[in-house]
Amino acid sequence: MEQAESRSSGAAHGAAKPISMLVAAAGVVYGDIGTSPLYTIKEVFSGQYGVQVNHDGVFGILALIFWSLIWVVSIKYVLFILRADNQGEGGIMSLTALARRASAAYPRLRTVLVILGLIGASLFYGDSMITPAISVLSAVEGLEVAFDGLEHWVVPMSLVILVGLFLIQKHGTDRIGKLFGPVMVLWFVVLGGLGVHGIVQHPEVLNALNPAWGVRFFIVHPGVGVAILGAVVLALTGAEALYADMGHFGRKPIARAWFALVLPGLVLNYFGQGALLLENPEAARNPFYLLAPDWALIPLVVLSTLATVIASQAVISGAFSLTRQAIQLGYIPRMHIQHTSSAEQGQIYIGAVNWALMVGVILLVLGFESSGALASAYGVAVTGTMLITSILVSAVALLLWKWPPLLTVPLLVGFLLVDGLFFAANVPKIVQGGAFPVLAGIVLFVLMTTWKRGKELLVDRLDEGALPLPIFISSIRVQPPHRVQGTAVFLTARPDAVPHALLHNLLHNQVLHEQVVLLTVVYEDIPRVPPQRRFEVDAYGEGFFRVILHFGFTDEPDVPQALKLCHLDDLDFSPMRTTYFLSRETVIASKLEGMARWRELLFAFMLKNANGNLRFFNLPLNRVIELGTQVEM
Repeated sequence: MEQAESRSSGAAHGAAKPISMLVAAAGVVYGDIGTSPLYTIKEVFSGQYGVQVNHDGVFGILALIFWSLIWVVSIKYVLFILRADNQGEGGIMSLTALARRASAAYPRLRTVLVILGLIGASLFYGDSMITPAISVLSAVEGLEVAFDGLEHWVVPMSLVILVGLFLIQKHGTDRIGKLFGPVMVLWFVVLGGLGVHGIVQHPEVLNALNPAWGVRFFIVHPGVGVAILGAVVLALTGAEALYADMGHFGRKPIARAWFALVLPGLVLNYFGQGALLLENPEAARNPFYLLAPDWALIPLVVLSTLATVIASQAVISGAFSLTRQAIQLGYIPRMHIQHTSSAEQGQIYIGAVNWALMVGVILLVLGFESSGALASAYGVAVTGTMLITSILVSAVALLLWKWPPLLTVPLLVGFLLVDGLFFAANVPKIVQGGAFPVLAGIVLFVLMTTWKRGKELLVDRLDEGALPLPIFISSIRVQPPHRVQGTAVFLTARPDAVPHALLHNLLHNQVLHEQVVLLTVVYEDIPRVPPQRRFEVDAYGEGFFRVILHFGFTDEPDVPQALKLCHLDDLDFSPMRTTYFLSRETVIASKLEGMARWRELLFAFMLKNANGNLRFFNLPLNRVIELGTQVEM
């Protein structure tokens, strides 16, 4: 009887878990794409594209939006891209790691793919600035529909909401996050309900499900056809979040939430807005809010504002996660990472990223002042990242998964063709305001490549004068220095050479510890390294040991905690007997062959202001000694 009850309880829990995961995925993953109905149809018929608010124009646009959602989101991302997981993790940096592994036998191709991945990551930061700005602006603009004379309050109110959002980031989203799912479920239900309300008035709008109306639109509007995709793509913004957030929920909950809740809500709302336009073309000034009954307008503005804050939160959290992955992979200087939840490792806060995004968002709101104007800048970064994702996953499918080319290539060509059209349609936006995310992406790309190349050159310069470890150990056998009790841990990038910090300590203090550990931290192209593969230990004799710690790009690099796994009788890592020696290099730009002088100066500035190993590796403050050295680049 007890066993039967236990099985029944377990079955109930198993049934509840998918539902709770679906609700959570709806809250975190689909916030961005879920708020697109606020501004997509309004932007399409704003007048700048020359699309008439008539039967053919409405049907053609609805067909383009519907089949874009089906092809790009449903087929490409949900059914295909989500399969490209790196041990369960997704996102552009994770995909770049997979592509680098897939192209290991082709060095030139690997270089190109890594560069593309870095460009995609750089563009994501630009998207992280535009999404909060356009989403919150579009929600607050509902007040213009509800009340006359509030146009001048839209920007100040939007700024207050956005600044408040960034200010609470350091407190974490653990408690607030529990509300995300239910609020967004309510949001999608309301979207669907409003859509049904509109469709009932003009059910013939459902004929726009026929893709022939999309083809007809291109034939009738040959000059507008491709350009209008620059507005249609607004319905797809946030599609990349499906992949980026896969590590938090897994593929199945994200796919179920899309097909069961999000896609129906979005399609019904878009078609409801289309039905409204068929009845009242003047409603094109704000079809989303005008679709609602008068009594529901104020509650809808409140719900829309909550939904856009959640959408913004998801993008900001994604920027934090992407930054941590880039740090672990060596493309961004080390920064202080604050964990805001004791239960969820993925909930982190990075102050430098948070304040940089806030400044960018404030500048965008002040510069563009409306969601319509900001829509002219939206899409370049999003479509660029989508196109790069298609290129990277093509390499993974053909080279790593070894899928048959005859079946795979036509599908991949289809993805690349559609993404290429969307990207081409958004290129003209660069001169209309879209230069902001592009410039932000260029700056970040230069910073990431400069840091990566600079670190490589720094290691090479240090190696030029490095003393091989076997020679050093042989010399101390001949002339043994004074040994003191305890364990000295020297962090070094080259475990087979003597660290500069060790030589400086021996030169100035004339002593060596009983146990000397040369510690090297290695980051793998996988999200997590299991504990049994965490460390390697080699003994050189004379009390010298080489320890290599392996971390994944989502692991927490807690060195003292990891060293506790090294269970060797000759090594004692007890806190009061272990001293950590760090080397802090000061780079001096020179005429030596390496990088351009301006990049050397930039790298020197980044290195000087980077967060040190002490906090990044969670080393005890009272057990660390830093020794400096100057290096010419």
